[in-house]
Amino acid sequence: MKIKNWQLALALGIGTAAVALNFTSCVSIPKGAKAVTPFDKDKYLGKWYEIARMDFKFEKNLNNVTATYSLKENGLIKVDNWGYNYIKNEWKQSIGKAKFAGDNNVARLKVSFFGPFYAGYNIIAIDKNYQYALVAGNNLDYLWILSREKNIPETVKADYLKQAQSLGYDTSKLVWDKHDK
Repeated sequence: MKIKNWQLALALGIGTAAVALNFTSCVSIPKGAKAVTPFDKDKYLGKWYEIARMDFKFEKNLNNVTATYSLKENGLIKVDNWGYNYIKNEWKQSIGKAKFAGDNNVARLKVSFFGPFYAGYNIIAIDKNYQYALVAGNNLDYLWILSREKNIPETVKADYLKQAQSLGYDTSKLVWDKHDK
């Protein structure tokens, strides 16, 4: 059986697309970081205030940033992010989805706001009451400090900064969110 050029091109195209899709679903965790175990997804659901973040283009010039996590009927987690762009004087909303990157007992999730493209969302520290969280992305370019309130106790802040620095994060690059009272 002779393979025609268009058949070979089609097969290579499908193969390339499958490999690309596989890579877009790969998420990682910074070297040395460990996700919280055991993790209780139901306790994590709800509204969180962003206290600090490593700045990146999707959150540039935003304050009053919140993230609300809720369970969808299909078992995925709905991610509803809001922030106020103080340059454009307008609210920005981003809705995405999250799912566990592995075991549901380990706080390693993958989050997508753009179709099949996922990024790591690794909860590497959380208090026993699920009031404060330290979240690492795929690498040292992404880090968030979250709280159920618009502020965070100085002791928790100092502890989270120390943990982040021990992993190699340059915490001097953190953007400290402002929340209207």
